[in-house]
Amino acid sequence: MPKPALILIHGFPLDGSFWQPQVEGLSSVAEVLAPDLRGFGTDRRELPSAMSMEAYADDLRALLDGRGIERAVLCGLSMGGYVAMAFAEQWPERVQGLILCNTRSNADTDAGKTAREQTALDALDKGAAVIARAMIPKVLSERTRREQPDATARVEAIMASQRPEAIAAASRGMALRADRTHVLRNFNGPALIITGSDDALMPLPTSEAMHAALPGSRLIVIEGAAHLSSVEAPEQFNAEVSLFLKQLA
Repeated sequence: MPKPALILIHGFPLDGSFWQPQVEGLSSVAEVLAPDLRGFGTDRRELPSAMSMEAYADDLRALLDGRGIERAVLCGLSMGGYVAMAFAEQWPERVQGLILCNTRSNADTDAGKTAREQTALDALDKGAAVIARAMIPKVLSERTRREQPDATARVEAIMASQRPEAIAAASRGMALRADRTHVLRNFNGPALIITGSDDALMPLPTSEAMHAALPGSRLIVIEGAAHLSSVEAPEQFNAEVSLFLKQLA
């Protein structure tokens, strides 16, 4: 059987290079693509003031079309999960499997939307490096920061290298997103939910709620990882995704 296509959708404010441990570790079981979402990494397309999750999803659909990929497994982390759910709502027939990592299906609260706008303004006013420095303690566990200084520095460098306007557009786009719990309830394909035990941004109940909504899904909690489970515990993360991909066959 041909290997499934695995589309890795990065979180905020990162780019496709974030997925290096997965590109290297999963290429034997899947055709792995880790694109830069619009405005991030090497992508230099023009941006609106707010980049909706639907617009990112449409870019991914165009990527699949361009490569002749009819169906793919979507693996989205944090904001990437929002994009994956937006894609699954529009084109469920093209989703072979869904992997949602350190994310949530519900929309932002009013307080969350206010915080998103402040992040956008801070990015434009103060630059990406300031955003990166503030985010590292929120997205990586204390253990990860202590025991994996190289991985911590790499994540901060990726964040600090992003265009401020891309950070602002993404932050505003996340504030606009709809609740997509109904998308999960209606999804009929195989699904995997991965989170970290120490994820303070997406506490365990958010993953448990998605697990309850997604028929037949598996929930994996990685002990000691926080919000960026794929870089904090890459071997365990890759093992779970590899098992999921093999079960598709």
